[in-house]
Amino acid sequence: MTERVHNFSAGPCTLPLSVLEQGQTEFVNYHGAGMSLIEMSHRGKQFVAVHEEAVDLVRTVFGVPDEFDVLFLQGGATLQFAMVPMNLLGSGQKAGYINSGTWAKGALADAQHYGDVYTAWDGADCNYTRMPSTDEIGIQPGTRYLHLTSNETIGGIRFSDWPQVDVPLIGDMSSDYMSRPVPWERFDLVYGGAQKNLGPAGMALVIIRKTVARENNQEIGRYLRYDIQADKGSMFNTPPVFPIYMLGKVLRWMRDQGGVAAMERQAEEKAGMLYQAIDNSGGYYRSPVDAGSRSVMNVVFRLPSEELEAAFLSEADAASLLNLKGHRSVGGIRASIYNAMPAEGVEALSAFMSDFQSAHPA
Repeated sequence: MTERVHNFSAGPCTLPLSVLEQGQTEFVNYHGAGMSLIEMSHRGKQFVAVHEEAVDLVRTVFGVPDEFDVLFLQGGATLQFAMVPMNLLGSGQKAGYINSGTWAKGALADAQHYGDVYTAWDGADCNYTRMPSTDEIGIQPGTRYLHLTSNETIGGIRFSDWPQVDVPLIGDMSSDYMSRPVPWERFDLVYGGAQKNLGPAGMALVIIRKTVARENNQEIGRYLRYDIQADKGSMFNTPPVFPIYMLGKVLRWMRDQGGVAAMERQAEEKAGMLYQAIDNSGGYYRSPVDAGSRSVMNVVFRLPSEELEAAFLSEADAASLLNLKGHRSVGGIRASIYNAMPAEGVEALSAFMSDFQSAHPA
């Protein structure tokens, strides 16, 4: 096999090598069945066992209480931008949205089609370089829920502390899913695409309070109803078989690593290496993010000029440090260091940053 590179892509992104190798071994002939799992009936005993184990592992690894349903839905997080307000906003109710950047804007824009929503805090004034404190969030009377994006993948900011408000929280956790514990008592629903920390693209993991799932709007298409999905155990139609299979393997790997507590500790250590390289560079590298809101999943930074950034990316590619280009909307450099990024990859990038600065003084 060609030597594996250090892949800093924002998603789809790096996955644990042991998981990929096990999937490769089982792919053509799953457990002696003479066929691949993705060729089997999703209601057959082999896949049902895979599905049930994945649900159990979500609960075990993430500490999900019994009063929540675990759903595997197609459409990624983007479909949830619409499903949440379609299901949860009843007559006379409204929802607050924290506008913290690109993905929060998307959730807010879609929600506006399905109910009375408002911006509870807007990061435009600070150019989306930080998250709000609780006392900055304005909750209006009649608010059903407050929606937040826990980590903005493009902007490189996150909620370091969860808001403490008097309404239930809804969380898009796509880019820091299972990288830290969640105070479940504050949330009615959390969701996220799988393609950052949990597996391949093509699925959203939705964790919804059981009472909330069954108090939903009944006047929408059946697939879009949380109650139907919950009552059918995510098998209202053919589920995303391969992403569920890989999710189970990633969760087993996370459990064996020490679970969410270990993921949180490792994330802080890996991000700390990169922020130290930035902060100790004498201004050569600079982070546009407020220190209290720095993401530990997506580390964004700039160099003294766009020309140097282009050279940085070119030389990084040559050094097998790939997919470091910042999102086209903001430019710069972005290192996505999700749960499966080994410390060795971050160490290699930190060393490269030091060497590049020495070779290319501003």
